[in-house]
Amino acid sequence: MTLSVTDALAAAADAARLAPSIHNTQPWRWVVHGDRLELYAVPDRQLREQDPDGRLMVLSCGAALHHALVGLAAEGWTGRVERPAGEPLAVVHAERHDPADPHAMRRMQLLRVRHTDRRVVSDEPVSPDVRQALVDAARQGGARLHVLNRDQVLQLAVMIEHSGEAQQHDERMRAETAAWVGGSRPEGTGLPDAVIPAELPLTTVAERDFGVSGSLTAGAGHDTAASYAVLYGDGDEPGDWLRAGEALSELWLSATSNGATVLPLSSPVELNFTRQALRRMLGETGYAYLVLRLGTADPDHAGPPHTPRLPAEQVIETIE
Repeated sequence: MTLSVTDALAAAADAARLAPSIHNTQPWRWVVHGDRLELYAVPDRQLREQDPDGRLMVLSCGAALHHALVGLAAEGWTGRVERPAGEPLAVVHAERHDPADPHAMRRMQLLRVRHTDRRVVSDEPVSPDVRQALVDAARQGGARLHVLNRDQVLQLAVMIEHSGEAQQHDERMRAETAAWVGGSRPEGTGLPDAVIPAELPLTTVAERDFGVSGSLTAGAGHDTAASYAVLYGDGDEPGDWLRAGEALSELWLSATSNGATVLPLSSPVELNFTRQALRRMLGETGYAYLVLRLGTADPDHAGPPHTPRLPAEQVIETIE
């Protein structure tokens, strides 16, 4: 049965609830208004200390926007995105309906199984073909991906060590992290113990120390087979951050399809001095939006549980 335009847009907004976001804050709100779907950021769920300019909040909304478009396509609708300067961040229009496309439906299934895995990756590196597919996916999504060489990975490791130390010495940042991480998270947001390693994995590039011991076994080994990359683009304005989130989502879809894992590392872009260091690493040809660890999923690891989600009625409003 073909959904009406309004119902299809509501279903797309529901699909967007699956999107990744910084600390699983889910900082978005959708309004279904007849034949259009409006996306708004929710400053109440912004990380004011770690993300004072809202870069990661808007990037998270961009990932949700891409998820909505994938959901719309899975229902056979072609979506057109309008990007106003300001609020709403984006307006999605459903313009044409065709029979459901198996490829579009497959992409929707990939969104459902996509997850963030903070455990060590396998000893099998990401193949050159898959790495190129991720580079292509980032560009298709509206950003670019620079895969770091070995020397740059070591520079990144030092950079993240410095940013981690700075944040650990900032009492307000620690308090903000504690508000979103650990416990059972019954309110539907944040990172529960079940998705946080019980001990920090052995890695060249340190993962974020959330200050809590989770219940997920980190796994043996090291990250020697992992690749690291910087998601970046030409601009550093809200419209660019939104595109970065769309690119992240498209890249993650490609990774999931190819058996690769993606772990976003946001700490280097949360502080001005490390963000500028990333820009220098890019030869000042662009602005860094996020650092990503890329790996091949360990076949011995069952997928970690999905993070909780806010109920639909809390993030989706329908105006008749």
